[in-house]
Amino acid sequence: MSIFTTAKFMAIAATTAATLAAVPATAQDVTLRGASMFDEDHAFTKTMREFERLVGEYSSDAVEFDLRLNGELGVEADYVTFLNQGVAVDYTIMAPSNMATFAESIPLMDMPFLFRDLDHWNAVLGSDAFAPLEAELLDSADIKIIGYTGGGVRNLVSSAPITNLDELAGHRMRVMGAPIQAQIFQALTAAPSAIAYNEVYNAIQTGVIAGFENEAASIQNLKFYEVAPHVTLTQHTITVRPIVMSGTAYRALTPEMQAIVERAGAEAGAFGRALESGEDGIKLQQMVDAGQVIVSEFEGRDALLEMVLPVQDAYAAELGATELLEAVRGM
Repeated sequence: MSIFTTAKFMAIAATTAATLAAVPATAQDVTLRGASMFDEDHAFTKTMREFERLVGEYSSDAVEFDLRLNGELGVEADYVTFLNQGVAVDYTIMAPSNMATFAESIPLMDMPFLFRDLDHWNAVLGSDAFAPLEAELLDSADIKIIGYTGGGVRNLVSSAPITNLDELAGHRMRVMGAPIQAQIFQALTAAPSAIAYNEVYNAIQTGVIAGFENEAASIQNLKFYEVAPHVTLTQHTITVRPIVMSGTAYRALTPEMQAIVERAGAEAGAFGRALESGEDGIKLQQMVDAGQVIVSEFEGRDALLEMVLPVQDAYAAELGATELLEAVRGM
């Protein structure tokens, strides 16, 4: 479950409302509130700082930013609720799967084994392939995508080695909440479950699960290697992480400021993609050199691709997104 209670949510909403009431509604006095689960060293935070810098550079108006770090405002499941309600958080970076509650098709852009390599990933994010998903998210969740970051490569992270299909069978692992995440790993014969991100460390430590899947930056930043030192190079996902804004906050801006925010979001996204994709291997090697993780290849990885194709096809067909999936695969 989320670390936020209803009472705490209402308290934050009340505080936000009081703050907004005290701020003059003028184009010259804008405060945007952000949230990051990580510290200043994480690529997500650095990307949001770049977004802030660019908005300030391009705007002649006074724009203030209030970015809360280290999960002060909760986890992504909380952020998506705040964005949808137009309280507490105006901008952040989100995993698409964490927005599935409001827009069921959005996890398609985060689906495991979607991208062949970084070149394919860059080609897709440099196109308008995800425009239909962006429109659905705005219509269903009132959340606007203003850029795309990501680039981390997600692998299996576990308390014991998982190096082949036999060892993966029945492996109790945490996945993100979107159904496609569980469906993919069920097809690979693992035993996935959707556990809140802030509960993963303790769940591994107490044996509730034996591992999860993640990219190097988050493993390092949140010290997951302390309970799960084995990293298996399944390389099943190259992350797509939209930079998002609350529709409420976006509509409160002047048309000129909206254009600036979209320009800054797109450019910050490109900055973040280059940063995270470049840092990913470095951070993994840092953990190896420090003796924090043991890295293994996955034997017979090609077999995984064959096993998940029918699941991907069925998921896209159910959403009416077969053409979108085929277009992405064909890039």
